[in-house]
Amino acid sequence: MSGAEDDRILSGAAWQDFCATLANAGSILLRESVPATVFDRAEGIRYLSRLTRAFLESAVEYADPDFPALRRLAHETVKIGADNPDNVYLSATIAGDRDYRITGKRGTISYFSIGSKANRYAIDGTMSSTGELNDRSLIVGPDGDVEIIASATPKPGNWLPLAEDSTLLVVRQSYLDHATEQPGSYSIERIGAPPAPQPLSAAHLTDALQKASMGVMGTAFIFAQWTELFMTRPNELPDWGQAMFQRAGGDPDIFYLHGYFELGPDEAWVIETEVPDCPYWNFQLNNWWMESLDYRFHRIWVNKHGAKLNPDGTVTLVIAARDPGFGNWIDTAGHNRGTALLRWVGADRHPLPNCRIVKI
Repeated sequence: MSGAEDDRILSGAAWQDFCATLANAGSILLRESVPATVFDRAEGIRYLSRLTRAFLESAVEYADPDFPALRRLAHETVKIGADNPDNVYLSATIAGDRDYRITGKRGTISYFSIGSKANRYAIDGTMSSTGELNDRSLIVGPDGDVEIIASATPKPGNWLPLAEDSTLLVVRQSYLDHATEQPGSYSIERIGAPPAPQPLSAAHLTDALQKASMGVMGTAFIFAQWTELFMTRPNELPDWGQAMFQRAGGDPDIFYLHGYFELGPDEAWVIETEVPDCPYWNFQLNNWWMESLDYRFHRIWVNKHGAKLNPDGTVTLVIAARDPGFGNWIDTAGHNRGTALLRWVGADRHPLPNCRIVKI
């Protein structure tokens, strides 16, 4: 086996196969459901380039479960599956048969959770949870110190369960107020790690390139299928059932209401909903590819802290190209179609919004 892998490196076949798989991933751009506009397809090409960058980093640079590192999973220029503008996402590659220590400071950011996942995005587009730990049970020291042990066998204190097929840790930290809150800082180490990583091998690099290219393809296709589903009920936020979102790596503490919007130039999408008792909620807009719109320069989301409630405790969201002067305006940032997401986090109930299109 090693001889064949050596030959694939020497001949360049490993790189050629990587490029060929990326080219095949590009077929997503030509799906019948994808809007046939320069704008939407240009965003799709940019999306594939961003996924390529992200998966090369995870599969080639940070893939050793003996020497994991917590790094940014999604951020301002890598956006995956309705990434939350309020979130600081961190991830680390791990293995379910090893033990890990995560240490750091809790910070003042509103919400914290960490989950172990069986990451199969490169295989079948799933990322099932194999263990979860969040603020409700997290033990924090008097100086804000946090120590978490991730292992298959239970440990005292903060314990994150691992399973045989666990391959990834995902940390979510959610802001309520970006201006005043500070996210935590965390590091990870394998307990009983060898002194140094092994030199790069042909087998490792061949496998890493395959995982990276298949990760791009699997991720792009699963979320395109989601968008196609949401398109069947435009300008609504229904409960599609939570199981599909949990299979893709969703936080079990979050109730997800995904939707698809399509607006004329003089139209607004008005969403009115009751607000449950919960520590955090937010609403956001995404493009067709389920990337959050550019929240660095546009008001494309609102959360529990920033939202203006109605006198009866409900909230009105107005999605439009310009501010109509009522409710909580969400900027479409040059998009007349795309996806949307309303999250209820740790809520005691999960109200479904009323949605309508109005002229402005």
